[in-house]
Amino acid sequence: QVQLVESGGGLVQAGDSLRLSCEASGLTFSNYVMAWFRQAPGKEREFVAYSLWSGGMTFHADSVKGRFTISREDAKKAVYLQMNSLKPEDTAVYYCAAQARSGDYYKRLQKQDGYDYWGQGTQVTVAE
Repeated sequence: QVQLVESGGGLVQAGDSLRLSCEASGLTFSNYVMAWFRQAPGKEREFVAYSLWSGGMTFHADSVKGRFTISREDAKKAVYLQMNSLKPEDTAVYYCAAQARSGDYYKRLQKQDGYDYWGQGTQVTVAE
C-alpha cells in the first residue's frame, strides 16, 4: 500500500520561510517523479514543482520560481519543498504527488491526472 505523508505546514507571516516534507512508503521511490501541488480556497489545484530524480532535473511554476525549491532524498524516500519569501497568495493546502517514471510520463509532469499517488495535504497559511 502506497502512502505519502506531508508535514511542515503552519501559520506564518509574509516574508517568512517554511519547509514542507513528504515521506513515501510502499513504492520504489527512485522510480517516481515527485511533485508538489497546491489548492487555495475556492480555486483549482495547481502545479508547484517537480523533481524527476535525485540530482536530476527540477522545474518550478512561474508563481514560485526563485522563492521555492523542491528537493528529494531517495535514501529516505522523501521530497521537500523549501518555501522562502512567502506571500499571502501562497496560502493553500499543499499536496505531495508521485508519478511512475515510465511511458510518456514527461507529457504529464504538470498535470494532476498524470500522478498516481497523493498525500492528504498540509495547510500553509501566510498572514499579511
